[in-house]
Amino acid sequence: MKLSNFKVLTFDCYGTLIDWESGIYSALEPLRAKAGNDKTRDEVLENYAQHESAQEEEAPAMLYPQLLALVYKRLAKEWGVTVSDEEANTFGASVPDWPEFADSIEALTYLKKHYKLVILSNVDRLSFRSSNARLQVVFDAIYTAQDIGSYKPSPRNFEYMLKRLVSDFGLQKKDILHTAQSLFHDHAPANSFGLASAWIDRRHANKGWGATMPPPGTPKLDFTFESMIALAKAHQAEVGG
Repeated sequence: MKLSNFKVLTFDCYGTLIDWESGIYSALEPLRAKAGNDKTRDEVLENYAQHESAQEEEAPAMLYPQLLALVYKRLAKEWGVTVSDEEANTFGASVPDWPEFADSIEALTYLKKHYKLVILSNVDRLSFRSSNARLQVVFDAIYTAQDIGSYKPSPRNFEYMLKRLVSDFGLQKKDILHTAQSLFHDHAPANSFGLASAWIDRRHANKGWGATMPPPGTPKLDFTFESMIALAKAHQAEVGG
């Protein structure tokens, strides 16, 4: 299997292109300070992952900023502190502040010359608009949880994406390389649909799962890279460009 065999890269954004763990941890600073707990960064992110995943299952049609606000309140309750609606809503509105990874723009600029680029993300369109501006690339399609009415790893999200790629672009499963960091949100469900997977292992230097839940089992991975630029360079080496 070669990278050049595919016509489209379908991306998770947050954790893959946008450094959501740094963004989340920074946006939780007021709550961490108020709680005064001694949790490590990864412990905070793992705690966040538990509540985010649970909230997404409970309210699959809720817009992401509202969902994040409830996650903030859930964390506050667990950590034994009281927070206002304003504090929770500030966290909910923090997605536009989450930074891009240092290599994302360069990698996407290169890959855009060789593939269609498609987003399948667990956010709303307004939040993604700011992240898209950070990434400085025009995606060929953007499919969000707001469009679909559910959050990954729900199979509904992948069903929606596949139907749209067929109807809008005439693409088939064999043309798609699903490119993502999260084994839980992305690679496990991508496997169930028979999609090829490229794992961007952004947490290769860290233990644990960070801001995502652990995957059910061990997903099959066709490619593994530690960064987006590593994927781009592997493609460049393959095609001799």
